[in-house]
Amino acid sequence: MAQKHISAVKARARSLKQYKRNRAVKSKVKTFVSNLRKKVTDVIRNDLPRDEVFILLRTVESEIMKAKSKGVLKLNTASRMVSNITHYVKKSLQTYA
Repeated sequence: MAQKHISAVKARARSLKQYKRNRAVKSKVKTFVSNLRKKVTDVIRNDLPRDEVFILLRTVESEIMKAKSKGVLKLNTASRMVSNITHYVKKSLQTYA
């Protein structure tokens, strides 16, 4: 029967810990993006002030970049997410101006 090396046990524990953290961070980013999209539709449908959307957009960008700095997202992925969400917001609000 094979032995369980201590380094393998520690590596497995570290891997699970990182996995849980990464999942939590990715989930948080997705929640922020989802909330921003809902806010944009609310602003469009109910003709609400747009200032809140731009404030929320900045917080979403911040959360995406935090995920990048923690190593959860790669730089290109984070940049693409920020670009896509920014274009979405600007195009949506410009279309229904």
